[in-house]
Amino acid sequence: MDSFAFILHPLDPKADVARKYPTLARILPVGMIHFLSLYWPPLVLAHVRGVRSEATGKEVEGWLLACPLTARRMLQVPPQVAYRKIIQTGRLAERLGARILGLGAYTSVVGDGGLTVAQALQIPVTTGDSYTAALSVQALLEAAAQVGIVPERATAAVVGATGAIGGACAGLLAPRVRRLILVGRRAEVLREARQRLSALAAGPVEVTTDTAEVRAADLILTATSAGRPILFPEHLKPGAVVCDVARPRDVSPRVHQERDDVLVVDGGLVELPGRVSLGFNYGLPPGLTFGCIAETIALALEGRFEDYTVGKMLDLARVQEIEEIATRHGFRPAPLHSLDRPVPLERIQAVRARWA
Repeated sequence: MDSFAFILHPLDPKADVARKYPTLARILPVGMIHFLSLYWPPLVLAHVRGVRSEATGKEVEGWLLACPLTARRMLQVPPQVAYRKIIQTGRLAERLGARILGLGAYTSVVGDGGLTVAQALQIPVTTGDSYTAALSVQALLEAAAQVGIVPERATAAVVGATGAIGGACAGLLAPRVRRLILVGRRAEVLREARQRLSALAAGPVEVTTDTAEVRAADLILTATSAGRPILFPEHLKPGAVVCDVARPRDVSPRVHQERDDVLVVDGGLVELPGRVSLGFNYGLPPGLTFGCIAETIALALEGRFEDYTVGKMLDLARVQEIEEIATRHGFRPAPLHSLDRPVPLERIQAVRARWA
């Protein structure tokens, strides 16, 4: 039977460690969890069975693996240190017999976006960023439709536009919106992105390093690796729709508490085909998973055992291809969620009233 493996790692130290080691999470202070994460060995979180394609009937099995580095440690240590830990986890996948490996969360962000990891392993690697980008744009456009925003008349902003997912999302949005604002930290890279996207865009493409500029946007997609909130209530116009792809999230909890006139939805969520249980609770409702995991599983179902999505620049043709592959095998974009829960109808109605 063909098989896959996927690497997770702790984003919220207390909550995520408690999913596997509840007693340790209760005893250890957060600082000690960060420290010990550098020395803890990789481990198997779950053996996934029963994944079946709706198109072909093919079944695959897989493993969810933990690379113990916390998000903070992943960003603090030199890339070579993070690589060693990720590669160590990848070699566990090889010993288990996996035929393709997916890189989750910051394991796909650190350094060169999976290229070094792929070169060091015998099995192919994917970050899953292509399908995550496709699902996130779908979620943003679905949320826009539900509140009455017409994309062709709207201004959209992509925060983190020079990253892999943000860049791909900008490419998907450019031909669909009236005006596009690219937000990032490096002006020179933003200008290169503007030049590349202008050929695809239906309207003007603007760039800025000032996050406050998103207040001009009706639609916002944010996909940074900041590891902390960067969008606050004062950054959003009344009636705005925001798709937050980042984990940890880019949108401050204050937005959910103080701004009932905006709609924030989660990006990159997908429904699994059939009644598959991934065997480990990483915080999502039953039946849902992240696009990065789904891409890895879909490639195993398709028999595409190759380095699929690696590096910092995504191929839009490949983004569209993996969307088609996943759809054929029975994956479906999740209904709109916010903070991993279904979006309340009253929130949609409140934002829709702003556009009536």
